[in-house]
Amino acid sequence: MSNKRDLKKDINYVLGDIIEAVYVWELAHAEKPTKESEAVIDEAIVTFDELIARVNDRGAENKKAHFKAINADLESKGRDLIEKINNLK
Repeated sequence: MSNKRDLKKDINYVLGDIIEAVYVWELAHAEKPTKESEAVIDEAIVTFDELIARVNDRGAENKKAHFKAINADLESKGRDLIEKINNLK
C-alpha cells in the first residue's frame, strides 16, 4: 500500500466499476431495473462511504495495519458484490 490517496483511488475504482457493471446488466436486461440490482448499487454506495470514513479516521495506532485491513475489506466486499451481480435474474 503506497499511501492514503492510492487507497482512496482503489476504493473509488473498484466500487465504481461494480456500479457500472450493474448498469450494464440493467441495459442488457432492459425489461425493467429490478429491486435486486438497485439494492446492489445501494450496498456499493454504503460500502464506499464506510471505507472512505475508515480511511479518513486518524485514530489508528498502526496505520500500515489499519490500511491493510481496509484493503482486505474492500477486496472481500467487492467480491461479495460481484457475486450478487452474477446472481441477478
